[in-house]
Amino acid sequence: VQLQASGGGTVQAGGSLRLSCTASGSVLIIDTMSWFRQAPGKQRERVALIRSADVTDYADSVKGRFTISRDNAKNMVYLQMNNLKPEDSAVYYCNARRTYYTGLAVDYWGQGTQVTVSS
Repeated sequence: VQLQASGGGTVQAGGSLRLSCTASGSVLIIDTMSWFRQAPGKQRERVALIRSADVTDYADSVKGRFTISRDNAKNMVYLQMNNLKPEDSAVYYCNARRTYYTGLAVDYWGQGTQVTVSS
């Protein structure tokens, strides 16, 4: 599975951005798609995920502001980010996960896209 993220940039606080992630390769094996972010000096954290039947979950820090969605026909996942705050500044990564029946999970990562929110 190969992932290509795009859509990052610089925006003022209160603004919006939409990130896109294109998946290619063995996409049928993927059961969960997520967006993670990592700010300088901090651990990578998951901000949103989407599972089968479009079940979604969000980190508390982005609930009500971020929306994850996907287009299965295009093998794409999106992250709509509204009301951005300076603390949202980070490199955002697209993640795909395959979970085997044994519970073993294999993660695939995109290259990351920078989001900078100025105050």
